Amino acid sequence: MSKLMTTREVAAFLNVNEKMIYTLVADKELPATKVTGKWLFPQHLVEQWVDNNTTNFPKQAGQLPAGKGVIILAGSNDLLLDQVIAMFNASMKGCLAVFANVGSMGGIHALRQGLCHIASSHLVQDDDSDYNFQFAFEELKAMPVVVNFCKRQQGLLFKKDNPLGIHEVADLGRKGVRLVNRPLGTGTRLLLDNELKKRNMAGEKISGYDYEVAKHLDVGLEILAGRADVGPGIEAVAGALDLGFLPLRWERFDFLISRHLFFEKPIQHFLGLLEQDEFQKAVTQKVGYDINLSGKMVFQVDG
Repeated sequence: MSKLMTTREVAAFLNVNEKMIYTLVADKELPATKVTGKWLFPQHLVEQWVDNNTTNFPKQAGQLPAGKGVIILAGSNDLLLDQVIAMFNASMKGCLAVFANVGSMGGIHALRQGLCHIASSHLVQDDDSDYNFQFAFEELKAMPVVVNFCKRQQGLLFKKDNPLGIHEVADLGRKGVRLVNRPLGTGTRLLLDNELKKRNMAGEKISGYDYEVAKHLDVGLEILAGRADVGPGIEAVAGALDLGFLPLRWERFDFLISRHLFFEKPIQHFLGLLEQDEFQKAVTQKVGYDINLSGKMVFQVDG
């Protein structure tokens, strides 16, 4: 288990007074848990919170080139994206696409540091009106090219017969309901936390809130195995594993690409696959996807 820090230790770590720590906790900004009436803070989550809120990051001296035998994608995982990567590796001779499952925010961090060519992200913005642009601006300063991969239906996964009667987000707080969650920095976790915040629900009061798995598919497998009753995820997983699904919203899942890399041949070939019949066929074999915007650039709407 990660070291648990006290309020005083966190205040010293962040170089602020203790009152500020209590304010951050009250606003549900700083990761915290209450044990025997006292706030405690997992050190690794506090460090991750600092990293996620860092905006003035120095530029890298060099940029990762594309077309040298490999293109690297990093960010949020997706069942349809796995198929597109396989399509690329079967069709692009002399080049290989690889994926790092580090969550949406992790993908943007990797793009910022020059560790990947494409970041896959579905981070809903604070005002709930758009996706990814706010985070890209805060992290990268210079806006990347944003190309839509798809829209996905996000919601809650549970056993097909819904034995516990999960009909709304508020049901996660009922006694006997065990949650399996996604890690901080993922778009799915951000969506769930926003939904809880709208209902004034404290995550630490939900059984299993701190039980995290790395992938959408892992959430479904935990439910099938009986180790959890419900978890946030995409409808495509419900279709693949024959699970029940409560829809919450359609989300935009985008590719973020540095401008100096956008016209590289491997990048253009990868994006071109979204226009192919094989991609269209893969979509028809799944549920919970909308590809009307797939392969198209998307731009921030002012105001």
